[in-house]
Amino acid sequence: MQRLAVSSDFDFIYDLYMHRDINPWLLYEVMDKNEFRPVFDELVSKKSLFIYFENEEKVGMFKLVPQKYRNSHILYLGGIGIDPAHLGKGHGSLMLDEIIALIKLMGYTRIELTVSTENKQAIRIYEKAGFVNEGTLKKYTYLRSVDRYIDEQVMAILI
Repeated sequence: MQRLAVSSDFDFIYDLYMHRDINPWLLYEVMDKNEFRPVFDELVSKKSLFIYFENEEKVGMFKLVPQKYRNSHILYLGGIGIDPAHLGKGHGSLMLDEIIALIKLMGYTRIELTVSTENKQAIRIYEKAGFVNEGTLKKYTYLRSVDRYIDEQVMAILI
């Protein structure tokens, strides 16, 4: 199941975003809670941030960012993360199946995401869910903490 994130989810979301195994694949550099609070508050206020849970236990997170104007048929999927305590239990695939079903109900005809070309595990899960590689964005993301750029693969599902 999924639901919109609320302010009481801050610690869960913060811990996922800043986890040493998850953070390198996400948008934000490691920061303290005071720096992250405005980021979190903005995502919650825009109703873009979601919690994925099972049996009332928080398991993962994701963002849904609607595009505008001529791209208003597109929904960007980002900030995808599973709590490391729940890895290897099929939650990534289950969460993606639920996300895709939700987006179909919302009426979008394209779901897109970007993923580091180095994140082979995530790419396999996205492909299993039906996402198709549409190309590579060279030096797309800069990892300040390690002073290097990474390439991102654009993936999408057409509904």
